Amino acid sequence: MQAPAGAQAGFTLVEVLVALSLMAVLAGMAWQGLDGISRARTASQGSVEQTLRLNTVLAQWEQDLQSVFDTNLVPALAFDGATLRLVRRQPDGLQVVAWSLREQRWLRWTGPIVTRPAALQESWLVSQQLLGNEAAQLRMQEGLASWQVYFYRGNAWSNAQSSAGAATPAAGASAPIAARTPLPTGVRVVLGFEGGGLAGNLTRDVLLAPQLP
Repeated sequence: MQAPAGAQAGFTLVEVLVALSLMAVLAGMAWQGLDGISRARTASQGSVEQTLRLNTVLAQWEQDLQSVFDTNLVPALAFDGATLRLVRRQPDGLQVVAWSLREQRWLRWTGPIVTRPAALQESWLVSQQLLGNEAAQLRMQEGLASWQVYFYRGNAWSNAQSSAGAATPAAGASAPIAARTPLPTGVRVVLGFEGGGLAGNLTRDVLLAPQLP
């Protein structure tokens, strides 16, 4: 039986609805794929930025340690479990620097550059009273859950706290300053991160520069 003259072939309503449903499913799958790619790219970019930031921070950490200078007036390098303090040589004098961990933030405080013994002792005492909100204290790294510091002495690594000297008053100081102890030849830091692209532990060893007169 032939179709009547002038009749046109077409799609039924059911066929159109099925086609639209298939197109909607395919569009949804394509969107999920694009969204997944976008999320992966964002996460990867964030991880790269965190790694670059951490490398910059560790470069400053190494620079501080390699500039340590022993004055015989205050400890050149000391760690109390929460804060590492050091005296570094600058072109115009000496400077006390303190690295500390507070609320998963790695902070770096820098005292003024000084040239007088009394000013150096005062700066060291100030570094022992930091609250974490000082103007000279910068947030170096976020997401740091823990850190451990070791000193290399006598051909072995030992906990930096076990190497600390007893507290004795310094001449002219209003509060006790830890007694001077020989400098280690190296410093090891173990950083513990939680979550994000930096989860896990990171170990970095720094060789201290020889003391020059």
